[in-house]
Amino acid sequence: MDRKVELLVPAGSLEVLKVAVIFGADAVYIGGEAYGLRAKARNFSPEDMKTGMAFAHDRGKKVYVTVNILAHNEDLAGIRAYVEELKELGPDALIVADPGVFAIVKEVWPQAEIHISTQANNTNYMTCRFWWQQGARRIVTARELSLEEIKELRAHIPEEMELETFVHGAMCISYSGRCLLSNYLTGRDANQGACTHPCRWKYALMEETRPGEYFPVFETERGTYIMNSKDLNMVEHIPDLLGAGIDSFKIEGRMKTALYVATVTRTYRKAIDDCRKSEETYRHNLPWYHREIARCTYRQFTTGFFYGKPGGESQIYGSSTYEKEAVYLGYVEEVTPQGQAVISQRNKFFRGETIELMKPDGTNVEVTVAELYNGEGTAVDSAPHPKERLYVTLKAGEERIRPEVFDILRK
Repeated sequence: MDRKVELLVPAGSLEVLKVAVIFGADAVYIGGEAYGLRAKARNFSPEDMKTGMAFAHDRGKKVYVTVNILAHNEDLAGIRAYVEELKELGPDALIVADPGVFAIVKEVWPQAEIHISTQANNTNYMTCRFWWQQGARRIVTARELSLEEIKELRAHIPEEMELETFVHGAMCISYSGRCLLSNYLTGRDANQGACTHPCRWKYALMEETRPGEYFPVFETERGTYIMNSKDLNMVEHIPDLLGAGIDSFKIEGRMKTALYVATVTRTYRKAIDDCRKSEETYRHNLPWYHREIARCTYRQFTTGFFYGKPGGESQIYGSSTYEKEAVYLGYVEEVTPQGQAVISQRNKFFRGETIELMKPDGTNVEVTVAELYNGEGTAVDSAPHPKERLYVTLKAGEERIRPEVFDILRK
């Protein structure tokens, strides 16, 4: 069976969904206003969900909705009503972790395609077979699996069953994300979507009889962030991923910005397409993939568990500080008849500044902000307010550059 690999990208808002689709996603996963594992993401109202699905479907792309909390008794009635609502909206699949939620979906919407979340600890082929027999279409593999284990899964499950695997983004210190630390320290339950990420905090040791006297905790000479994982990055291992029988390459990050999503999506899209053309083309373009990924906001990188149980150098530990090379200025929402880019400013920039126009096809164009006008048509040197509507004239040298809708402005 020739497996066509899907690039699956997160979106925490309607804007990011549109950017993901335009910059190369085959499918996007989103959360509604409840029952997903990213309660702090902006998430989608029913109206935005409907609009986003129409946008994606018009371009031949899919949208999956997360209903992947580990439900308590008081959640069940609300989940049933929510699935009824989703049935009317018509996403391409629901992502579920809890067997009780799975049963509700099967009752309320028997025709729904169901994907089993990584939160369900899918670590062996018997678990995969079990879910297939219940009617699941796809399994999201546990993040603790190696490529060899994934290959073994593939060999022991039906050809038609799909495997989805995280290939890029933040990692979790706890087994398949099943963490109690946030709940214990802050009362916010990670398994209900409210994780406060205490694994990223810096800890010290305090002796009981010496309150207020802190002693640093040293895991190694790298510091005291003893649970803070590096970020997963498999862009330079695409051939290995393709050879493992994975159907969907999943990017993590429903709380990420449009620039992050656009950059990672475009890079993995090109890497996958290049590799499927020829491994030689892919190898030749590796420096470009690395440069682009490095322009995102990220922690240090790791290959996670794909090549076996990692040591400290490859998995953890390090400062929780992010590296950040590019700044998101906004995306082109429309182009005026005069060729000006119309954007809602996300970060401040100035008339006369050199910035970059980032295009979905992989092209980056260095341009100068030649003219800048606010929503009233007044010429300005910069805009003081985020989300302010701006009209931007761009030039390369003396030549005026006409952008296209969904081009991204970054610096």
